[in-house]
Amino acid sequence: MAKKAKTVFMCTECGNEYTAWQGQCSYCGSWNTIVEHRVSPSEESKTDTRRRTGTEGRPVKLGEVGTHDYTRMSSGISELDRVLGGGIVPGSLTLISGEPGIGKSTIIAQAAGRIADSCGTVLYVSGEESEEQVRLRADRVLGRISDRLYIYPETNIENIMAACDSLKPCFLIIDSIQTMYSVSADSVAGSLTQIRECSGQLIRYAKQNSVPVFIVAHVTKSGELAGPKTIEHMVDTVLSFSGERDRDLRILRSFKNRFGTTDEIGAFRMAADGMTEVPDLSGSLIENSACEEGSVISAVYEGSRPVFFEIQALVARANVGFARRTAIGISANRLSMILAVLEKKAGLNLLDHDVYVNVVGGMSTNSTSTDLAAALAIYSSFKGRSSSKRIVAAGEVGLTGNLRSIPNADRIIQEAVRLGYEAVILPENNAKQIKEAPKIRVFGASNINDAIRAYLS
Repeated sequence: MAKKAKTVFMCTECGNEYTAWQGQCSYCGSWNTIVEHRVSPSEESKTDTRRRTGTEGRPVKLGEVGTHDYTRMSSGISELDRVLGGGIVPGSLTLISGEPGIGKSTIIAQAAGRIADSCGTVLYVSGEESEEQVRLRADRVLGRISDRLYIYPETNIENIMAACDSLKPCFLIIDSIQTMYSVSADSVAGSLTQIRECSGQLIRYAKQNSVPVFIVAHVTKSGELAGPKTIEHMVDTVLSFSGERDRDLRILRSFKNRFGTTDEIGAFRMAADGMTEVPDLSGSLIENSACEEGSVISAVYEGSRPVFFEIQALVARANVGFARRTAIGISANRLSMILAVLEKKAGLNLLDHDVYVNVVGGMSTNSTSTDLAAALAIYSSFKGRSSSKRIVAAGEVGLTGNLRSIPNADRIIQEAVRLGYEAVILPENNAKQIKEAPKIRVFGASNINDAIRAYLS
C-alpha cells in the first residue's frame, strides 16, 4: 500500500519544523514565516538519496584526509578571487544574490568564459533566458567565446544532473535557483520545497565530484535573500552584489565564507563591455581633495583592505515642523546617537536644524569607525568652519563622548600616506599603539572635543 504524503509546517527564516501552523516561530522569533510543506514519499524506498557522499560510509582519521587536490581555481577576475578568499575551492557551493539588473549574470558570464579558457568545460544552466539571450550577453562581455563553454536552458534538476554526468564540467553555474524544480517534489518551482530539494541535489553533486557550483538567487523587496534561510547555511559561501542604479559602481561583498575572510569586498564598474575591476577603490571614491566645509574623509577596514570615502554633512535651519534627519550610506540610528552626543558634549543646539549626512560615491557601511568623521562633518557644517589640512578621521563615538578604538588603525595610516593625506585623527588608544608614522601626523583624541580641536588646528 502506497504511503500518504506527509504534511509539515516549516519556518522560511530558520527552517524549523512544526506539526501545526502557528503565527510565530518559537525558535527564531519571526512572525508569519511558517508555511505548509508537503513531503512526498520516495519512490526508491531501498536507496537513501539523502547521503551526501558516495564513500565507504565509515569514519576516517582526519590526518589521513588528503588536501592536495584542493588547489583553488582562479576565476580570471582578481576582485572576485579576493572576495572568495583567493580563488574558487573545488566542490564548493557559492550563492550570489542581488537586485535585478545589478550585474549578477554579467560577472558570472565573464568568470565562466575565463574559466573555460584556462581550466576546462564549463556548463552554464539558464532557467530564465534562452540560448540566444545568453549568447548576446556573452558576445558583449567576452568577445571571443570558448569552445568549452556550454549553455543549457533547462529548469529540471534531474536533467541538469544527467547533463553534468555526460559533460563532466569543471565549473557549474545555476541561474537561478528559484526557477529550478525536481520531479520528486510535489510543488511549483521557487517554492520552499523545490528550493530545498534542488539545493540538496546540487550539494551532493558538488561534494561527490569536487565540482564548484555557483548558484544565482533572487532577493526580496526588502533586499534580503529570497527563499528559506536554511539555504544560506547549506552553501559554503554567500555573496551579495549591490550598487545604486544611477551609479556605475558595484560592490561584491562576502557575508559567509568557509574558506576565507567574511566581510571582504570587491569593487567593479559597469561598462558597455561588462564589469571592469576597480583595484584602487579608495582612490576612485575620493574625487574632491579640497578641504571643504561639511566634508570629512573617513576610513573603514573591509575584509583585507582599508577603504577611504568622503562623508558630507549639511546642517540647515528648519523652516516649519520638526527638524529632519536624513542619512544615506550610514545607519539612521547611529546618526541620531551622534547628534545627541554633539548636543550634550560639544554644545551644539541642533533641535531646530535639519541634518543631512551622505556617504559620497554610493558606498554603504555599517561600521562604527565612521562615527567620528560624521560628527566632525556635522560640526563643520553647523559652525561653517573646515580643516586647514587634508585630514582623515576614524573612530567610534561612545554615548559618553569618549572615542573607542577601531581595528587595523596601522593599515589605515599606511593607506592615508599612500593617498597623500597630511594628518589622521584616531582614538587615543589607537594612537598610542602607533610606533612610527612617517610623512603623516597622527592625532590621538580621547573624546569628541579633543577630536574637534585637532580637526580645526
